[in-house]
Amino acid sequence: MTHSEISHPIRPARLADALNTAIVVLDAKEQLLYLNAAAEQFWDASFLAVRKQGFLPIFAHNPALADAVAEARATQQVVTLREAQLITPHGQIRIADCAITPDPDIAGAALLLELTDIEQHVRISREAQLHAMQRSTRQLVRGLAHELKNPLGGLQGAAQLLERELPSADLREYTQIILNETHRLKNLIDRMLGPINRPNRTLINIHAPLEQVRQLLSIEAEQTPLCAPLRWQLDFDPSIPEVLADRDQLIQVLLNLGRNALQAMSENATAAPQLRLKTRVLRQYTIHQKRHRLVLMIELANNGPEVPAPLVESLFLPMVSGRAHGTGLGLSIAQTIAEQHQGMIEFKQKSGEVKFSLVLPMQQNPCDSPAPEPQFPKATPL
Repeated sequence: MTHSEISHPIRPARLADALNTAIVVLDAKEQLLYLNAAAEQFWDASFLAVRKQGFLPIFAHNPALADAVAEARATQQVVTLREAQLITPHGQIRIADCAITPDPDIAGAALLLELTDIEQHVRISREAQLHAMQRSTRQLVRGLAHELKNPLGGLQGAAQLLERELPSADLREYTQIILNETHRLKNLIDRMLGPINRPNRTLINIHAPLEQVRQLLSIEAEQTPLCAPLRWQLDFDPSIPEVLADRDQLIQVLLNLGRNALQAMSENATAAPQLRLKTRVLRQYTIHQKRHRLVLMIELANNGPEVPAPLVESLFLPMVSGRAHGTGLGLSIAQTIAEQHQGMIEFKQKSGEVKFSLVLPMQQNPCDSPAPEPQFPKATPL
């Protein structure tokens, strides 16, 4: 060890700032003494902001955490919470493992909270389970659809032959009904089989097809019985480079999502219908257990009714729909197209917002300089 290392030891607060675990230190009156950088990111607030409002409002919005803190103080034992859903001061939901230690060996401290954000691990695990279920269900449905096509073809041919032999036009009306319904069933089966063509990927500016989607949905909104004219919120990142994708298929995906939103807002009489389109680049994102350095996120959100809880887990399965006259194929087809692009569609909802996010891997143009890393505020030291 050098002389300089002995005379200038590393300060504990600086070490805590290097941790991925969120560290919160409170005094006996539950006033905030310290947040490390990971805690500022976890609570989406700076040390000064949290100290100004106090930690009690956070406990008020998170009764499970408050109860665990009370138990730790009463028993003078470490209390842990697993996969706790915590709400930040700005209303964001975090999933974390928590450890509450009473009377830590820190001057003036009465409580030490350690919070490990496991939302990404939970998301990846849940996504893998849903992906496996979706694939097996789609294979079952596709197999069933193939089996149905042959007898439908025979039924259609027999109805055409019968129509030629019938002497009366009145009787031929019945064969026309058979032929029309057969044609409708064949179209339904073709949709069940999913997209036939593989993506024809080219480099595109993602905001060009998004503008086309906005125009098409605006026209459809005028023909949909909504309680008020549709409002748009556009939040685009103009610095996003061109991405490798099939323009037409991306338009199909976003139109499916947008039409579902319009129908839901119409059927549930949403007072002030609104759609939001947002684009962002996200870093270090895992899709189907594969980590990507950069991904493109296209978000389409609406303020319509929430999806019923029993439908959430099976939302992207074929033949599952929350609408009385829905076929349950639109979201399944959209997810299939996303997977053909090595991407996926994510679903989240909270009070007043239903959000679908199309996430696609993207390749950065080597001629472009990399975007700067995000800078988080430094925590105030002990």
